[in-house]
Amino acid sequence: MAMTQSGLVADALTARTGRAVELVGVTTEGDVSKALLAQIGGTGVFVNGLRERLLDGEIDFAVHSLKDLPTGPADGITLAAVPPRDDPRDALCGPAKLADLRRGARIGTGSPRRVAQLRALRPDLDVVPIRGNADTRLRKVTDGEVDAVVLAYAGLNRIGRLDAVSEIFEPDQMLPAPGQGALAIECRADRDDLIELLAILDDAPTRAAVTAERALLATLEAGCSAPVGAYAAWEDQIVHLTGAVVGYDGERQIRLSESGSPDESERLGRDLALRMLAEGADQLMGESTS
Repeated sequence: MAMTQSGLVADALTARTGRAVELVGVTTEGDVSKALLAQIGGTGVFVNGLRERLLDGEIDFAVHSLKDLPTGPADGITLAAVPPRDDPRDALCGPAKLADLRRGARIGTGSPRRVAQLRALRPDLDVVPIRGNADTRLRKVTDGEVDAVVLAYAGLNRIGRLDAVSEIFEPDQMLPAPGQGALAIECRADRDDLIELLAILDDAPTRAAVTAERALLATLEAGCSAPVGAYAAWEDQIVHLTGAVVGYDGERQIRLSESGSPDESERLGRDLALRMLAEGADQLMGESTS
């Protein structure tokens, strides 16, 4: 997946600038560990190894799935570009739609956010934790280890596995992770030449949307172990942000929305998170991760 995504960015940069790009594979802790993401340090496990090579000058820029990017600043590194976002929705991969799966069906996912929302949709489901790349997870369905898995639609599209999709969840059914479907391109903050070059790939509507989503996540002080969903849609120069914190058992949730101008995206996300906290989002997240 990572090499496919990097290749897409490299091809786009070459097409726009004529500059050749060499792909350099980097294996991170998140790629090799079999533990669940929440147990091995959160989203940074996919990012830190790449950032170290950036700072060492071994690579010029790095491509990440934006949902894997920690919300806090990284010393010496800047988010140079956010390309146009792919489909942010989650997808069910199995023999049938969610409503048609047998009672007590085993659904595989490594995401607490998906666990909570699946239980809200179908309390009878047996949601089981799984790790591995998309092909590994899909193989668990084929082998009968689970009845279905939930994966990001954008990732399945990038690796050519849309044939496995039985249902796509709309945001009102299952809010995506903040930044899902978007890519992030980072480089060193002192590389003005690269910042200028990579800016050609930046998409203003996507950046505004994910800025709002990530500001909500940061204000909630939530990480990968918290069942938080957020999605910002851009329409007629207005950003419409929806956020949700869902109890791990799926029985309770706090779901609110707010709209604002694109240049106020960060404030929009922060304000919505404060409203959610005022309604008890922190207690609900605490119950979910205890």
